[in-house]
Amino acid sequence: MKIPRITMVSLGVNNLIQATEFYKQVLNTSPNTSSDAITFIELPGVWLALYPLDKLAADISPDVPTTRNAFSGITLAHNAQSKDEVVAIMERAKAAGAQIVKEAQDTFWGGFSGYFSDLDGYYWEVAWGPMFEFDDNGNMKLSESV
Repeated sequence: MKIPRITMVSLGVNNLIQATEFYKQVLNTSPNTSSDAITFIELPGVWLALYPLDKLAADISPDVPTTRNAFSGITLAHNAQSKDEVVAIMERAKAAGAQIVKEAQDTFWGGFSGYFSDLDGYYWEVAWGPMFEFDDNGNMKLSESV
């Protein structure tokens, strides 16, 4: 039996072209736009998919509402390898049109993080923590010194 893992996170977006450009700038990577219907952003360990919100809701069920007006209780996170990288990503997010919800700052848990919301209101934390290490493929793990 294979180890269970999250392989893709799909975000329902209001404007696929704008969302694709936003994430291209923020994540500093080239999205896979080989289909006009969906964008794939191939990241180490998990892909991010951008799909029109109304089509994503309809795929689940005709009864799923497409309105989003409150914090869902879910955040997405990008863990960086340094405080400077956190700052750089937050600056790219702001330049791409994100709303900075919480400026990057030292945290109570010994790290450094900030929050932004994307064009569709999804909340992202950009964080660095001394307890995390990254392998050559960019996969995060807990430091052996923790």
